[in-house]
Amino acid sequence: MKICIIAEGCYPYVVGGVSGWINNLICSFPRVSFSILAIISDRSISKKFQYTLPENVTEVHEVYLNDCEWTGKGKSRKHCHLSAKEAAALKSLLLGKDTDWVTLTTLLQSRKFSLNALLMGPDFLDAVIECYEEKHSEIVFSDFLWTMRSMYLPLFLAMQSDLPKADLYHCVATGYSGVLGSMAKLLHPESALLISEHGIYTREREEEIIKASWIRGLYKNLWIEQFAKMSLFAYQTADKVTSLFEHARTLQIELGCPEEKTIVTPNGIRPALYRNIPQKDPADPMIHIGAILRVTPIKDVKTLIMAFAYAKQKNPRLKLWIMGPADEDETYASECFRLVGDMQIEDIVFTGRVQVKDYIGKMDFTILTSVSEGQPLTILESFAAHRPVIATDVGNCKGLLLGESDDFGEAGILTHIMNIEEIANAMLKEKGLLKGGSDIVDTDILSENIITADRPLNAPIKKASEKSEKKSAKKDVKSGIIVDLYNKWED
Repeated sequence: MKICIIAEGCYPYVVGGVSGWINNLICSFPRVSFSILAIISDRSISKKFQYTLPENVTEVHEVYLNDCEWTGKGKSRKHCHLSAKEAAALKSLLLGKDTDWVTLTTLLQSRKFSLNALLMGPDFLDAVIECYEEKHSEIVFSDFLWTMRSMYLPLFLAMQSDLPKADLYHCVATGYSGVLGSMAKLLHPESALLISEHGIYTREREEEIIKASWIRGLYKNLWIEQFAKMSLFAYQTADKVTSLFEHARTLQIELGCPEEKTIVTPNGIRPALYRNIPQKDPADPMIHIGAILRVTPIKDVKTLIMAFAYAKQKNPRLKLWIMGPADEDETYASECFRLVGDMQIEDIVFTGRVQVKDYIGKMDFTILTSVSEGQPLTILESFAAHRPVIATDVGNCKGLLLGESDDFGEAGILTHIMNIEEIANAMLKEKGLLKGGSDIVDTDILSENIITADRPLNAPIKKASEKSEKKSAKKDVKSGIIVDLYNKWED
């Protein structure tokens, strides 16, 4: 069986939870042949892989959302004349009314033309005019026209890309990757389509767009609507759609995914891997705080730094370890480094990319100040290492820290996003949760099992162990379900 993994903006170019999950998934199926359809911004990062590709990855296809196609380079610049059916399909996309994705797929896959010719041509203009008159006449038309061109350029670039043939297309998000996976299934009806969302793509893009300074006013709604259309196409075409926790599944259904296609597959890790990790020196007087993250805006490292500065004024023994790569967004990383210098904050260490197991046992607690998350593996790793967590109330962090339909007890402190004072006070308070040290939980009881999001390692130990014994027969929930799906389609 040949599986095509379709990923946007992550594997194998960026280190992180989703990328690591993809790499582990591929390594778990050494006898299966994988190809990667990687959607990235432009050619500047082409082949700049952050992972050594497993031997069973046979090929990597790159799709660039910002490319030279706008100039028509390498293709005819003649006018692109659409048939009545194609023009109607184009209008259905812009208007968001029963989009004819089948015709659009055929148009962009079978006909070779410059996107310059399409987007500057009369058919696209007619579609824009109809959309404008029906839904957006309060906007200046010239601005609206160019917004629509800039919005659909990356989508059409992606839709024109070559799609490798596979038995199963596995998208790790909706969005552009979901569109390409859906197109591939339309072109190869004998294939299957699986979508595994780690976060809800539509909601994540909505949050980003609302905060974005480069999109003004009503134009934000245009972009939000466009991403919703793309995700709906993926939901409707997929054979199965997975999410990491129940609330995410509910959001998928609200966004148009048929309920019968949805399934919750929580993340999981093996606590045995964290049994003999290096520990903090008992004589060390410092209180070590571990932040395992990529230095990017979505992790809100600036708020973390400022909250630490506030807390350190009250307790000089605090030391912050920011563990993770800083090369994904070098501008933002530089701003974080400069913030530390300008505020003259002592005891902040940027380690770069490290092996988490070498550090996490030396921490007194860990912290996550993200503005958006799915179901962070960092929190599960902290539980396995006997460490409580401070986390913002995003994604499934609340469920992990406070519990969902269990009586394990709390495993840390939940805060609001971007609340410097609240996060700082949590850092000061968290030390009070550390009495007993490694007695928070006994991983020996569960060492051969999997910590999953629906069965975290929280205190008290007795209740946790009782529940774990009942579930000891379970395997890695996430991988197990994926295995079943892979095997089903292979058969």
